[in-house]
Amino acid sequence: MELMTAVWLIIGGLLEPCWVIALRKSDSYRNRMWAVAAVILIIASPFFLSLAMLDMHMGTAYAIWTGIGSIGTVVAGCLLYKEKIERLQIFFLFVIIVGITGLQLMGGA
Repeated sequence: MELMTAVWLIIGGLLEPCWVIALRKSDSYRNRMWAVAAVILIIASPFFLSLAMLDMHMGTAYAIWTGIGSIGTVVAGCLLYKEKIERLQIFFLFVIIVGITGLQLMGGA
């Protein structure tokens, strides 16, 4: 995978928890500033995914993008909102990481 492909994919994946946080802070779109931020991030995240898919298999790119977003959202929930995480949940997050690594090792580009 080319460096810029990985960069686009990581940026897109990291924007996933950002839009989720903005969506929560928007208070069901009542807070306009956060609502606008959420909409912009909701558009930006798949835009970066689309850039990565120019040089990667669609399924691999999407799996990595959603994995980064899922893990990032769980971590953000724990750090920002003091959400509890169980040991079994940590195990399954690890499984996601193993899956992402496996897809990369299999050469998803």
